[in-house]
Amino acid sequence: MESMVERFVRYTSINTRSNEESTTIPSTQTQVDFATNVLVPDLKAIGLDEVIYNRENGFVIGTLHANTDEKAPSIGFIAHMDTADYNAENIKPRIVENYDGSDICLNEEHQIFTRRADFPNLKNYIGKSLVVTDGLTLLGGDDKAGICEIMEALAYLVAHPEIKHGKIMCAFGPDEEIGTGADHFDVKQFPVDYAYTIDGESLGQLEYETFNAAGGTVTLKGVSVHTGTAKGIMINCAKLAMQFDALLPGAAVPEHTCGRQGFFMLMSMETQVDSGKMNYIIRDHDKELFEAKKTFFLQAGQTLNEIYGREVCEVSVKDQYYNMYDIIKDNMECVNVAKAAMEKAGITPICDPIRGGTDGSKISFMGIPTPNIFTGVENLHGRHEFACIDDMKKAVEVIVNIVNIEK
Repeated sequence: MESMVERFVRYTSINTRSNEESTTIPSTQTQVDFATNVLVPDLKAIGLDEVIYNRENGFVIGTLHANTDEKAPSIGFIAHMDTADYNAENIKPRIVENYDGSDICLNEEHQIFTRRADFPNLKNYIGKSLVVTDGLTLLGGDDKAGICEIMEALAYLVAHPEIKHGKIMCAFGPDEEIGTGADHFDVKQFPVDYAYTIDGESLGQLEYETFNAAGGTVTLKGVSVHTGTAKGIMINCAKLAMQFDALLPGAAVPEHTCGRQGFFMLMSMETQVDSGKMNYIIRDHDKELFEAKKTFFLQAGQTLNEIYGREVCEVSVKDQYYNMYDIIKDNMECVNVAKAAMEKAGITPICDPIRGGTDGSKISFMGIPTPNIFTGVENLHGRHEFACIDDMKKAVEVIVNIVNIEK
């Protein structure tokens, strides 16, 4: 049978980048092809009892039924197929055996290096084996590492029926990176007591607190006139954009915040003299502070309109996902089981809040408490992304420990 590393190299070589501009589900045909031509047959080959592809939402669902009459929870494991908004064409994974702690040359021709000075986390991987890119693409370990780890754990359980477990389900979904995949998740097709997204980063991460998240849009309305007669008439949307952003607290941005501190982030901006649009994200772990930030954002638009005495901007806010802790705090069994599974594997759990979100944020609010577990992948969403093979194997061990009722 194919090893986990071989599977990982094969999977990461396939382009499954999602597309925020698309109106289809999944957002790209490559995800459909990966689901139907790769994941479904591979799950069947492993020996799962039931494997389906839901054409309406793009999720691949697999089931391994309980092999014991003892009472045991039904547990799910979830990972996403798509990769982030970075070049994913012609990915060439390469294994660095027994990493020695030096700068890693990704591409000699283009002189692209992953340097220790830029990525101090490299020191944590001396003596371990890494999978890297050729420096021209991302790797796609986010989240094909999670998919491979779930598959490896399922294959191990099928091959070792002496490990007694309740019903286990897996779900591999699309479009997590563009924030829409879990919107269409069908909890009725996934009847489990609790689940885990295998979508974290470094060894030991166990995350059950995420941001509350919203997107903000500012539509700018200016007045264009010849510069020679512009006095008292022209309203330049490029200037409006700068004025609006200046109304937001300058310290509440990602580059000046950490831990549980929230922020506003200007994601994109496009302006002409008489029109413009700005897209923001708004984040906070605390629900009250989150609501206050949304109100502040809307009030900034009102303030700008008052300054000009006319509507020069139209501001809207749309919630994206919420802090899973608000659900999980009353359902801590899933967290406690994962902590014990990590400790059994010799891993110290790291339970820091996520400065972001996972599919588990939305799925938790659908009724399935879903914390997030590490994959062993770091430097996500770019050319310096790498996966640690040793830590991927530890993730597999943790998954097996979670479902093993004998613990």
